[in-house]
Amino acid sequence: MKEKISCRCYRIIRWFVKLFYPKITAHGTENLPEGEAFIAVGNHCKMNGPISCELYFPVERYTWCAGEMMHLKEVPAYAFQDFWSSKPAYSRWFFRILSYLIAPVSVCVFNNANCIGVYHDARVMSTFRTTVDKLTQGKGVVIFPEHNVPYNDILCEFQERYTDVAGMYHKKTGNEICFVPLYIAPALRGMYFGRPVRFDSSAPKGEERKRINKYLMEEITDIAKALPKHTVVPYPNIPKKEYPVNRK
Repeated sequence: MKEKISCRCYRIIRWFVKLFYPKITAHGTENLPEGEAFIAVGNHCKMNGPISCELYFPVERYTWCAGEMMHLKEVPAYAFQDFWSSKPAYSRWFFRILSYLIAPVSVCVFNNANCIGVYHDARVMSTFRTTVDKLTQGKGVVIFPEHNVPYNDILCEFQERYTDVAGMYHKKTGNEICFVPLYIAPALRGMYFGRPVRFDSSAPKGEERKRINKYLMEEITDIAKALPKHTVVPYPNIPKKEYPVNRK
């Protein structure tokens, strides 16, 4: 009964979000590998990345999300630290309260959307196993691996170890998966797919991590800079007046 109510609530929330969130158009879909699973890797773009992929991704996919946002007791601490810890001291009391208020909504949304929980503790293997299972079923997977280390005016650096999924997938299926660069530009109401790079199972794991990440970060940067001038939504929580533009 609780699951049915949760599912209905999610559908209502999704309907309202889609009603008010701008439609995002997919470009470069010819770069998505046809007839095989793939991993799309993109700029987080604050909540725009997950929302636009949930609503407008052109094929069936599962998106990596913070696993803490799927568990009622873990939401408040994670949400406050990740979203609002840099707010002015005088207003933090409000955001601490808000972090508790959003917890039920977060659990409802992330457990009913097509999400895969990402963990940084002993549960991390469940993330990788679930991801490989979805890929084996021929589904796409979307990952936003930025962390708070500047790379350039478009991106923060990518955490590297998500690429290890490719090794596990190869071990299970014998296939070498493609990583597809993805740039999301809310100002242009578009998501843009770049040329994929294929995992090389014969290369040393560490070298392959660096090669794939370097390619993806550079390709996403090139996609962004080739587009019409627009405001970039960055990964760090900074004031909107400080948002960069894609090119001078």
